[in-house]
Amino acid sequence: MLLDTVNSPNDLKKLNIEQLPVLAEEIRHKIIEVVSRTGGHLASSLGAVELTVALHYCLDTPGDKIVWDVGHQSYAHKILTHRKEKFSTLRQYGGISGFPCKNESEHDCFTTGHSSTAVSLALGLTCARNYLSGGNDSYKVVAVIGDGSLSGGLCFEGLNNAGHLKKDLFVVLNTNELSIAPNVGAISTYLNKIISLPIYNHFKNSLDNFVRSRVPKGSRILKLANKFEEGLKGLFTPGILFEELGFRYFGPLDGHNLNILIPTLKNVFNIKGPVLIHVVTKKGKGYPPAENNPVRFHGTGPFNIKTGEALTKKEPGVLTYTEIFGNKLVELSKRNKKIVAVTAAMPEGTGLDKFRDAHSERFFDVGIAEEHAVCFAAGLCRQGLRPVIAVYSTFLQRAYDQIIEEVALQDLPVIFAIDRSGIVGEDGVTHQGVFDIAYLRHIPNLVLMSPKDGRELEMMLEFALGLNRPVAIRYPKSRAQLPSLGGAPLELGKAELLKSGKDFTLCALGSMVEPGLEAVDLLNKEGYSGNLINARFAKPLDARLFKEAGERTKLIFSVEEGVLDGGFGSAIEEETGMAVIRMGLPCEFIPCGKRNILLDKYGLNAEAIAGKIKSVIK
Repeated sequence: MLLDTVNSPNDLKKLNIEQLPVLAEEIRHKIIEVVSRTGGHLASSLGAVELTVALHYCLDTPGDKIVWDVGHQSYAHKILTHRKEKFSTLRQYGGISGFPCKNESEHDCFTTGHSSTAVSLALGLTCARNYLSGGNDSYKVVAVIGDGSLSGGLCFEGLNNAGHLKKDLFVVLNTNELSIAPNVGAISTYLNKIISLPIYNHFKNSLDNFVRSRVPKGSRILKLANKFEEGLKGLFTPGILFEELGFRYFGPLDGHNLNILIPTLKNVFNIKGPVLIHVVTKKGKGYPPAENNPVRFHGTGPFNIKTGEALTKKEPGVLTYTEIFGNKLVELSKRNKKIVAVTAAMPEGTGLDKFRDAHSERFFDVGIAEEHAVCFAAGLCRQGLRPVIAVYSTFLQRAYDQIIEEVALQDLPVIFAIDRSGIVGEDGVTHQGVFDIAYLRHIPNLVLMSPKDGRELEMMLEFALGLNRPVAIRYPKSRAQLPSLGGAPLELGKAELLKSGKDFTLCALGSMVEPGLEAVDLLNKEGYSGNLINARFAKPLDARLFKEAGERTKLIFSVEEGVLDGGFGSAIEEETGMAVIRMGLPCEFIPCGKRNILLDKYGLNAEAIAGKIKSVIK
C-alpha cells in the first residue's frame, strides 16, 4: 500500500501526481476502519481527503501553516503528519484528539474545536510573520473553512479585516451544503447555487483565452471584458462577494479532482494579497452510508462498516436527557402556542428535531451563530414569545456577553437548555462542558438549575416556563435515571433533602445526585449516616437548608460535575460562611476519553465520593 510509505508531508511529495488518487483512497479506508471502532467525525473528514492531500503536496508544513476551522475534517491531516500509527487511538483516553491539537504535532498551529475561528487565527499568524520578518513572506498561511463557518459572524469579521490589511493570506472555502445539520441562511443558499452551474468556469476560460489572445495589453476592450467577467461572477458564483471583501477569488473547483486541485493551488500560492480558493466536495465521500446520511455520520459512535449500523444498541425504554428534553418540549408546546425553539445548527444533537418536525413555524435554526441565537431569542421574548435555546454547554460560552447584556440585563424570560454539561467524553478539551456553573451563577436575574434525573428535567422545564425571568437548566450527556427518591414539587431556590443522618452532609448537584446516593448507601453499610441534599438550584441557592444541615453534622461536603473554582461548592461556602469540603473537577482542560473513565479519574463516582467522606470523618 502507498500509505505504508507515507508518514509525513515529505514522504507525500516523493509520490507522483498519478499516485495520489490511490493514496487518497487508502487514507479514506483507514479513516473508515478506525472510526468504525472509535467513533468520530467521519463524514467531514471523508469529504476533505483529496483537499488535504493537495494542500500538503503543495505546501511545506510545518514551515507553512494550515489552520483548520473547527477541525472536524482533520483526520487525513493527522494521518499525513506523523500520527498514522497512533490513529487507532483516536478520541480514546490517552490517545490522540479528534481535533487539531497543538500538543500532538508541530503541524497543528492551534488546538481547535469551535467554528468560524480559522480566518482570524490565520490572519494573526500572517501579520506576525510580516512584522517579525521585516515585511517578507517567509512562509505561507492557509485557513481552511467550510460553508458552515460562514454562518458564524466571527468568520466574516476575520475576512473583513484580512481584506482591509491586504496581507498575503490564503483561505480555502470547502462547501458541501452541510455543517452538521444542513446549512441555513442566505450565504449558504448563495454558495450552493454554484454546484448546479458549472457553465460559469467554462465560459470564463473561453472568454479569457479569446480576449487575451486577440486584444493588446492595456486595451479598453480588455478592461470591458474584465467588467463583463465581474458581472458574470455576480450572477453565477459567490466570487463577487469575496472580491468586494478584498480577496482574489478562484473557483469553484472540484474538491475531489487532484489533477485540478494541485496545479491550481501551486499557481494560486504564488499570488500576492488575500486569496480565496473555493472547492466543492461531498460530505461522506467514498462511504455510501455516510454519503446518504451525512448528518448521522457527522459525529458517529462505533458502527458496522458493511451496513453502517451503530454497534452500540440503546437499552429498551432508557432515554437520554436530550431525548427527554425534546419530548417534553413538544408536549408543552401543544399547550402553549407561545413556545418557540432556537438552535445554532444542532437540531438533532440537542433533541430539537422533534420540535422542528412538529412545529416548523415555531422552530429557528440560526446556523453556527450562538451570539446571534441569544440576541435573536431576546427579540422574540420582548414581543411575548417564550424562546427555548437548546445548546451544548461548550458552545454557550461563545454567547457569554449576549447572555448578560441582551437577556439578563433586560430580565427577559429566555430559557437556556444546556446540553452536554459536565464531562462530554471523547470530543475532549474543546467540548467539555465544565465551566457553565462558574460562568453563569454570578449573572444577575438568572436562575440556574440542574436535575438529578429525567423526571426532574421535565419538572424544571415546565417550572422555567412558569417563571418570568431568565432560566438556565444544565444536564449531562448520559442516560437519565428513573426517579429513585424525592420528587417534591419545585420551589424557586429550594433544595430537596433525600436522606437524613448525623455524621455528615453531602450536597449534590444534578448528575452527581445519583453517585452521591450510592456513596451514602456504601457508607451506611459501614455504620455511617448522613444527610443527602439534592440541590436542584445552583442559583438561587438554598443556603438555609445547607447551613442548618451542615451545623447539625459539623461536616459539609459538596459534589458537582464542573470546575471547583467558582462553582457550586464555592457558592455554598460564600452564602453559608461554612467551610465546605468540595468535590468536583480541577480548573484544567479535561482530555478526551469515555465519560465513565474520566469521572473515575477525577473521583466523581460513588466509591471515590464515599472514600473522601470516610477519610475526613476518621
